[in-house]
Amino acid sequence: MIDNKCLRRVLCIRADNMGDVIMSSPAMRALKETFGSHITLLTSRAGALVVPYLDCVDGLITADLPWAGHAGSTDYDLPALAGEIASMHFDAAIIFTVYSQSALPAAMLAYMAGIPVRVAYARENPYALLTTWLPDNEPYERISHQVERDLHLVRSIGADVADDRLLLTPHAQTLEGLKDKLSSISIHYNTSYWVLHPGVSEEKRKYPAEFWIETGKLLAAKFGLPLLISGSASEKTLADAIAAGIGSSARSVAGVLSLGEFIALVDKAAGVVSVNTSTIHIAAAVQTPVVVLYAQTNPQHTPWKSLQEVLPFSVPAHLQSRNAVIRHVAQSLYHEVVPYPAPVEIVGAVERLLSSKAAPPGLVEQERY
Repeated sequence: MIDNKCLRRVLCIRADNMGDVIMSSPAMRALKETFGSHITLLTSRAGALVVPYLDCVDGLITADLPWAGHAGSTDYDLPALAGEIASMHFDAAIIFTVYSQSALPAAMLAYMAGIPVRVAYARENPYALLTTWLPDNEPYERISHQVERDLHLVRSIGADVADDRLLLTPHAQTLEGLKDKLSSISIHYNTSYWVLHPGVSEEKRKYPAEFWIETGKLLAAKFGLPLLISGSASEKTLADAIAAGIGSSARSVAGVLSLGEFIALVDKAAGVVSVNTSTIHIAAAVQTPVVVLYAQTNPQHTPWKSLQEVLPFSVPAHLQSRNAVIRHVAQSLYHEVVPYPAPVEIVGAVERLLSSKAAPPGLVEQERY
């Protein structure tokens, strides 16, 4: 156990994207609640977007690190970053990873910055790079949800949290912006609506546009609620085409909303249908029911402790990962080819959520299979 006096200023490293940062937030809250730590988060530009809505983060360092797969990150000046981190005199670095990643590049960065306490999972022997090493037995002996994996890491040094749900704090000013933007597309703020989110960061998670259109038509006919097709500015063409294909009951809001407005949109929604991306973790954080069209990539990343239905489908063979750990999981868990969920299946999942027959899951813990 580490003396809590050594954990006043903590650097948390979560090098990935927005959804990953959200899933690590209960572990960061645990550090703050247990030790009173001042938390600085080192994350990507994409991950940094959600930080203003996380009460557990006090400071931010933004860097698209080259080992995290971000476009344009290969030329990053790591010695300069190490110097910047060193100047902030952190007491400890906590490194959060997915089981298919190595924490050692981040551990080396923390070592170069002179951070005295360095905590992470590692499959390899880290020797002096880590001062607290948790041998990584995932996914070979067990698979935990990502939230539980990160909590287990900080519990190894004595931190814990009273409420381990995902929590986002919408800002009051974003509600006014959302009201104005909904009004501009003839949607009153107090109207019930569903959000459909088709945009993906990886091709292997994509659900076909023609299926989205058919799903939207069925939902509109069944429930009579407006359907808001969401996405980033880069996903506007897709969202616009899906909205047009569905017809008058659908509106595209892709590229229109700020992140804060999008969080408020999801918070106010009757429910969400989405591929497995950050949207499902936002829905979990505001306790909005969500149907997830879940590409069989990483079983750790379903919505955490929220009302949900998960409809899986197989990743096409030519898009499957070359990572040996991910391939082991795929070969162990995903024996059969699972087709895309049919639109009628999605409507059935929505019906079950609306009737509250689906129970919020507890801890997802899958022992050795």
